[in-house]
Amino acid sequence: MSHRSQIKVVGMLLLALFILSACQPAGTPETIIQTQVVETIKEVPVEVEVEVERAAYTTPHPILGDINVRKAIAYCTDRASLIASVYPFVDDQSVLLMDTNIPTDHWAHADGVEQYPYDPEQGMALLDEAGWTLAEGADFRTNAAGDVLALKFTTTTAQFRQTWAAVMEQNLAGCGIQMLRLHAPASWWFGDTTGLARRDFEMGAFAWVGEADPSGVTLYACDQIPLPSNNWEGQNYMGWCNDTASAAIKSANNTLDRDERIAQYAIFQQEFAKDMPSLPLFNRVEVLATNKDLTGFAPAPGEPFPSYNIHEWELPGQDTLVLGYTQEPASLFGLVEDAFVAENALALIQGRWENSLNYTFDDNMYLTEMPTLENGMAVMETVEVAEGTTVVDVNGDVAPLAAGVTVKDAEGNEVEFTGGTVSMPQLTVNFEFVEGITWSDGEPLKAADINLASFVGPDKVGINCDPASGATSLFDCERTASVEATDDTHAYWTGVPGYLPPIYYSIADDFPAWYPSHQVLSDGRVLADVPAAEWATLPEVAESPLGTGPYMLTDWVKGQSMSFVANPYFYLGAPKTPNMVIKFIVDTNQAVAQLLTGEVDVLFGETLGAGAEVQTVREAADAGKVAIYILPSATWEHVDYQLFLR
Repeated sequence: MSHRSQIKVVGMLLLALFILSACQPAGTPETIIQTQVVETIKEVPVEVEVEVERAAYTTPHPILGDINVRKAIAYCTDRASLIASVYPFVDDQSVLLMDTNIPTDHWAHADGVEQYPYDPEQGMALLDEAGWTLAEGADFRTNAAGDVLALKFTTTTAQFRQTWAAVMEQNLAGCGIQMLRLHAPASWWFGDTTGLARRDFEMGAFAWVGEADPSGVTLYACDQIPLPSNNWEGQNYMGWCNDTASAAIKSANNTLDRDERIAQYAIFQQEFAKDMPSLPLFNRVEVLATNKDLTGFAPAPGEPFPSYNIHEWELPGQDTLVLGYTQEPASLFGLVEDAFVAENALALIQGRWENSLNYTFDDNMYLTEMPTLENGMAVMETVEVAEGTTVVDVNGDVAPLAAGVTVKDAEGNEVEFTGGTVSMPQLTVNFEFVEGITWSDGEPLKAADINLASFVGPDKVGINCDPASGATSLFDCERTASVEATDDTHAYWTGVPGYLPPIYYSIADDFPAWYPSHQVLSDGRVLADVPAAEWATLPEVAESPLGTGPYMLTDWVKGQSMSFVANPYFYLGAPKTPNMVIKFIVDTNQAVAQLLTGEVDVLFGETLGAGAEVQTVREAADAGKVAIYILPSATWEHVDYQLFLR
């Protein structure tokens, strides 16, 4: 989340209130909850491969397939104590609590949905009802067959998650549930062929990276469940299919009318809370820290990737900046690997199309301006649609227009097609690029590069829309009538009739994009000639991609570091710092120590998550040794339940 299709949200006013107090000079240090890591933690080696049957997941999970168990886990989890364990420095921790997939102060949040306050008695009653009873003198519940109520809980090795997961483990033990913690390397958990991507978990914890709109289709729609049969496309890792919720989340993302979006999101949240396929925990607070003399570093609420302007960062007297990561990217092929650490690193090579500073979308690097209906670079037309034409129906699904299919006509009326033609809206967006964009090998950007990535036509598709590429989701591709670069500085996207994405001007995240069609590979082939199925394993794509951004990757020592030098052909001119190094430091305390000694210049939110480390950095900032940034974040932690077995 980001994952690319992550949950997108707008500003959080309440959260901003505690930011003001959190940034005040520290007084008496607050009590920090120290949690011992218990013996159930296991390390999952990166090289683990999981054999998966080529059959759909149709057998309900014997424990989590029972809705009473899922609800019991929610009642038995004291989310306030989880928050307190990692954010003791936040004065009003209650504003972080999540009760649906959308923050409580967001315009799309629905009031009146089913609530799950901390109530262990209610949780235990539901477990009794589900047949999991606690024998006298026993620590954990069993069923009639004598099976222990034990669930494997998988998440990353980050200290932040080890801290709050240990508290949750204690919470659930109080209700007789044994939570077996499995802390896996991020490269395995977020890998494109392991962990979440292959639904290899029972309970799984991670964060959806928040951006500037709720979105959510690829996370929760019925047709976004990853399966062997669909090449694991989609991010609905739970396997949750609720037809009402699926239709609502699609409808909420297929209209420009905010009131209609609010109504549809309300329906979705009611169904989400009723079924409890996933347990929302809390919004994260984004804490970043830098060398006190670093200039140009300008994180802002709403923008999840602080590296959006990394070419402007400068430390007087230094030609190299060291960025500390506690997690390592599994790949730099952004189509299949969209973990935060991967996207943040890829921003150095590719640059970023857009930013969403303070929750407002704007062009960041490559567009002359954001295309909108208001400035005429996006156009809504009325087209006459005949039978057999691909459309988006009233439920937000893609379907060929045929008798019985209901669509919204050009006036917004629901019309059941009976024959002939029907007038429908169709959106076209013109993306205009700045002059002078050049690859790091000196080749200018060409229309062929854009079409290699993004072309969608009647006879072929670019890599980003080719199912063989392993793309996380093809949602927008399926709703695209055409994409084509007509010359080196213009590309046009046209949606299928009836597809009206509310943030159409941001569809540049997927359309258009570009790859170096001219690049000659080590085996002598040209990149443009390589089948999509091979891209994810190409070193030139996954480990050392060419880019048009401010830096070039020169060396990647796995487990240690990534080294970058300035792209001499970067169209905005030389970056202010000639060299960048990403240093992998697995231990958070060690990362903080290296910041304080000057061995590391920047630490991001994926590192500074837990209270103890933040308190250390705050004290150093108060003493004038480092700079600290505490921002509201739309990124939120949650626990997904695996509803079906392989």
